[in-house]
Amino acid sequence: MTTTSNSVLHIENLQKNFGPMRAVDGVSLDVRRGEIFGFLGPNGAGKTTTIGILLGLIHPSAGTVEIFGEAVTPQQTAALRRVGSLVGASPALVPYLSARQNLQLVARLHRTVDAARIEEVLHLVKLTEAADRRAARFSTGMKQRLGLGMALLHRPELLILDEPTNGMDPAGMREIRNFFRSLADDGVTVFVSSHLLHEVEQMCDRVAVLHKGKIVAQGAVDELRGGQSVVRVRIPDPAAALRVLPSEVDVHSNGSYIDVTGMRCDEVIVQLVNGGVVPTEVTTRNADLEALFLRITGEDEG
Repeated sequence: MTTTSNSVLHIENLQKNFGPMRAVDGVSLDVRRGEIFGFLGPNGAGKTTTIGILLGLIHPSAGTVEIFGEAVTPQQTAALRRVGSLVGASPALVPYLSARQNLQLVARLHRTVDAARIEEVLHLVKLTEAADRRAARFSTGMKQRLGLGMALLHRPELLILDEPTNGMDPAGMREIRNFFRSLADDGVTVFVSSHLLHEVEQMCDRVAVLHKGKIVAQGAVDELRGGQSVVRVRIPDPAAALRVLPSEVDVHSNGSYIDVTGMRCDEVIVQLVNGGVVPTEVTTRNADLEALFLRITGEDEG
């Protein structure tokens, strides 16, 4: 994979072995300036291991990482001064310090961060009113907001975020999506790892789908969806429908429903009725990343 002129993060043939297990298997990516890039896959796909390598925390078994054109390894971390990150199920907070004090502690690592920037960040992540509360009393979503604030404190040009909306309610997720978009509009690149397909679909410009350590799809969200529609049919016996429908279409059972990709709605109904299977409910929706994931991996994202 070639580096583009506006490339911010470039990964080439990245591999990581843990004994006989290969957690990351030939991952190559090129992330561009000012885009929101989704790194998508189920838990255990290798996303967090990949992020650990990007941040110089884990030695790769093979392959290279470049950020802003500079190599990144555990021994070469200069480029990471321009990166903000949020990794792990819970941010590394000092629980007995307040939100403001946690930010003040991180600010000591960055000469350019002053008191005004700390107050600005508290406002950006919607923690101004809770600024003097101890972090130990925060909900999971509030801790994520504070962790995001710590990542933003030094005005990074690239954000690398692992499950940044963990523990947030739908309103909080929407706020964060809008916030990331405003950052991208200002030229900040946002690399978001998540297993939440719907969230990534709404947030990202491009995505890479990781499955068992390998990238199985990559591109713009609209291109990957391919403009296809999904026909969802409710029937008493989904197994009977699987026998009736043509083998060349994608059919996935989903409880008492089946999702059919590759046929028009009227064609599905005719095929089922002619085969003696009468649907009780039929709906049509645009194909989403969940449908894509199921199609290319052949298993439920779970």
